[in-house]
Amino acid sequence: MCGIIGYVGTKNAVDVIFNGLNKLEYRGYDSAGIAIVTSKNKLLIKKSIGKVDNLKKKIEKYPIFANIGIGHTRWATHGKSSKKNAHPHVDHKKNIALVHNGVIENYSELKKDLKKSGCKFISETDTEVIVHLIKKNYTYSLFNAVRKTLNVLTGSYALGILYKNEPDRIVCVKQDSPLIIGVGNNENFIASDISAILPYTRDMIFLENGDIAEITMDKIIIKDVKNNIKIRQIKNIKLKIIDVKKNGYNHFMLKEIFEQPSIVENILKDKIINDKDNKVLINEFKIKGNDIINVSNIYIVACGTSYHSGLVAKFLFEKFVKIPTEVDFASEFKYRDPILKKESLVIIISQSGETADTLSSLRIAKNKGCKTIAICNVVGSFISREATYVLYTHCGVEKSVASTKSFVGQLTILYMLVLEFLIKREIFGNYEIKKYIKELVKIPSKISEFLKETKSVTKIAEIFKNKKNCLYLGRHINYPIALEGALKLKEISYIHAEGYAAGEMKHGPIALIDKSMPVVVIAVESKIYQKIISNIEEARARGGIIIAIASKFDKEIIHKSDHVIYVPRVNEFISPFLTVIPLQLLAYYIAVLRGCNIDQPRNLAKSVTVE
Repeated sequence: MCGIIGYVGTKNAVDVIFNGLNKLEYRGYDSAGIAIVTSKNKLLIKKSIGKVDNLKKKIEKYPIFANIGIGHTRWATHGKSSKKNAHPHVDHKKNIALVHNGVIENYSELKKDLKKSGCKFISETDTEVIVHLIKKNYTYSLFNAVRKTLNVLTGSYALGILYKNEPDRIVCVKQDSPLIIGVGNNENFIASDISAILPYTRDMIFLENGDIAEITMDKIIIKDVKNNIKIRQIKNIKLKIIDVKKNGYNHFMLKEIFEQPSIVENILKDKIINDKDNKVLINEFKIKGNDIINVSNIYIVACGTSYHSGLVAKFLFEKFVKIPTEVDFASEFKYRDPILKKESLVIIISQSGETADTLSSLRIAKNKGCKTIAICNVVGSFISREATYVLYTHCGVEKSVASTKSFVGQLTILYMLVLEFLIKREIFGNYEIKKYIKELVKIPSKISEFLKETKSVTKIAEIFKNKKNCLYLGRHINYPIALEGALKLKEISYIHAEGYAAGEMKHGPIALIDKSMPVVVIAVESKIYQKIISNIEEARARGGIIIAIASKFDKEIIHKSDHVIYVPRVNEFISPFLTVIPLQLLAYYIAVLRGCNIDQPRNLAKSVTVE
């Protein structure tokens, strides 16, 4: 989840690298660093703690020019955030510089052996063993030294390497961590993300596992560890370059919350069409009929916020389509040898399309012969390229680390996918399908209606900004929303919060409830409304402070709660679109009042590309 960029060409590498690092900072902002080889074949390394701007200010005091360089922005895995742990790392003679994204699993044994041979380590990172090994293995060629080093590495890694005595080339490697080569005119690039190099080139080579590439300004050679030449296709990327701005909002997160009505509206307009016989069709999914009709069971695999959208989909698939559906954390799915059949469908959800655990889960499903559907936001991402089918949310760039609009984008696509199943399996007729759609198309206006009046949320945020703990409760299709609300509060305000199925409160969590405990309860109109009211009464009896998310015009809830946030009335099965919005805003306003870094919360990064 660190960011890597490299450049060789005629431009000033320093400018290219800083532009790229600014685009990659969402991957990690513990520290940043740059390595360049000057015209006098001198290797210069500059590092700084914190954000990329800190490094940029340091270098601007003493401007430098070079035609080749590598840069890195870090999210700490091994070793705390410090200057000595920042990348690039160098060998003891400072001849070779290296940037790394991933985890070297056997670094401890390698480090012991290197120490015995006299190597002195400066950092606490796993990365430093790689650069010492390359130096140890060097005879006449950096490429061959890297190739030899890979034979002893276990783990995941994307690497960019410079050697001052070979000042015209960068060697790079990909193994289970994203790495791309950008192909230019008298210049070439490496990056962990398309966005870092999109301003310079649209022609990309997506490296595959085991690829070792050597790039100069006019040549790219790709081989494997056995020195066999590999031919990789150059793909032209059609994405627009978008200059993402806050547009008057104080934070990207708030802007992205307010973008959600248009996200849902655009997906619905794009996906729902009528054929010449006025029958509803789902546009662009292009999933073969038999790959829907023959499905016996569904596994939904995801992490974090994406996992919560998957939990909502479980209710829909089981209620409407009558297909047994499991939802699993990708980090657990990959290790528990899931029982998969060829008739099993595996749905992979990832905003970035690069989440390491989710990608591994996808490969397990493929190896077992399952059809796979990827739901992601980033076009051309690794997960989207490996799945049988890919459904894009097209939410645009989400700059805030805490996901908001990507969540409703995923929900919308999942609802559309359920609709596709209902059509292809002929469970609903055209009349019922249109009734289903009629409810869905209400969503954008209903979200907009709520967003026009959020004073109740800001008042509650002011009251509870200094609380240490919070409990979130929901039932049925809104249980996942309770989980998501608690996650948002934890992520950006650093208040401890837990989400629970409300019926489970009596089996443990009720012991935590006292007069200082806020209890956020999703209590909108539903078939289990009275059950939720009973759960509220149980929490009130223990002194809990009840904050209810309720349907507009509900008069009963006023007498059961200390505070009420009303959302527009909708059918229960689409209520998650509405109930999640106040919980996103509540987390946002509390975090603002606590003075937290909203868009880049501590210890978090947007894409988790390591285990």
